Amino acid sequence: MIDIQNQPDFRKIPINKVGIKGLKYPIKVLDKTMGLQSTIAQINMYVDLPHHCKGTHMSRFVEILHLFRTKVSLESLTNILEDMKKILGAKSSHIEITFPYFIEKQSPRTRSKGLMDYTCSIHGSSNGKTDTDIVLKVAVPITSVCPCSKEISEYGAHNQRGEVLVSTRFDKFIWIEEIVNLVEKAASCDIFSVLKREDEKFVTEKAYDNPKFVEDIARDVAKQLMDDENITWFSVSAENFESIHNHSAYAYIEK
Repeated sequence: MIDIQNQPDFRKIPINKVGIKGLKYPIKVLDKTMGLQSTIAQINMYVDLPHHCKGTHMSRFVEILHLFRTKVSLESLTNILEDMKKILGAKSSHIEITFPYFIEKQSPRTRSKGLMDYTCSIHGSSNGKTDTDIVLKVAVPITSVCPCSKEISEYGAHNQRGEVLVSTRFDKFIWIEEIVNLVEKAASCDIFSVLKREDEKFVTEKAYDNPKFVEDIARDVAKQLMDDENITWFSVSAENFESIHNHSAYAYIEK
């Protein structure tokens, strides 16, 4: 059969990224407690395309991914990127894997167990023979109480749920759980999936006694990342979904 994709192209325009996007696929990722965790990822995979090539081979992206389906991790990403370049004859390769990651948490007083889900992404790029760039992104939901509201009010203070997104580059392996724990400690209070009445009293009072501006949360997270010698680069974005405004409060730090 004629392979149209292998026909030459005469427009002399290279393509930076070409591939597949939005592929849902079952994967297993490293879990600090359980060893491995099964989840469903949404995956984007791209390579560059020279100006003289008409198209790439879309099916080969899925074939490559299928080889690594039982263990997708920060460690295996380099091999996936190298295989993409080799099999597709490309100079650069890119992969973006986004997935829900579940951590079992106990409520603070009754120790009731529940699963919290955190949206995580692994972005990998390879632009040379040995130059591989990997970024881990973890989104963590939090609670914050406004210090200004507490100070000016005779009683009460407005509070809201927020989200902190941490992106990191690193020298050695880093656990998702470590990022989650770091962020939750910087919040007015962390969030739980199961709370009994005793637990709700505890988290309400804990948050009230620990008010944080969105700027405070971003700075506290950044300080912890700066003190970690394993982290070579990071960005932190903190967003509070304001309970008394029709907009969010936002802070961003990159180092």
